[in-house]
Amino acid sequence: MSNFAPAKKVYMCYLEQFDIDLKALTDEETPLTWELDNQYFQSLEDAQVQEGSLHVSGAIRKSIGFFELQLHTVGTVRIPCDRCLELMDQPIEADLRLTVKLGSEYQEDDDLITVSEDEGILHTAWFIYESIILAVPIQHVHQPGDCNDAMMRVLNEHSAARSSDADAKETDPRWDALKKLKVKSEE
Repeated sequence: MSNFAPAKKVYMCYLEQFDIDLKALTDEETPLTWELDNQYFQSLEDAQVQEGSLHVSGAIRKSIGFFELQLHTVGTVRIPCDRCLELMDQPIEADLRLTVKLGSEYQEDDDLITVSEDEGILHTAWFIYESIILAVPIQHVHQPGDCNDAMMRVLNEHSAARSSDADAKETDPRWDALKKLKVKSEE
């Protein structure tokens, strides 16, 4: 177990670059830029995506009583294709907008984040990750012709067998009884 701790500490140090010291900000807008790579994704605990290359740019602006964070992320993540399970590049474009204020303890309410005034640090790494994940389409598949040929042959064989099996089977008698009830109710 002691072998794991140093690696985790290195990852934690890596994620510190995404921390914003709110108390050190001036009244002006502070520009922010980061390059996200595989190390970023692997540093996040419980991250589903483990590979990618993205550019994050934006700014945080200090106002009276609160801060406004606006970030734009563009690039690609590597995720498995839903069809052939091979890794594919999924283009991502995401925007993140948060309103942050200092308070007695950390709290999250929709897009309002309250950071403990004692600490004064906004940890943005996970917020950026969440905006990326929300930009991944529900279905992600390779472009036509780019899927793994061997996997597609197996998939087509099993898909064809399933549909022909369904045609060959007789209908369950319970469905026939329900169909009769439906016909009677329509009369």
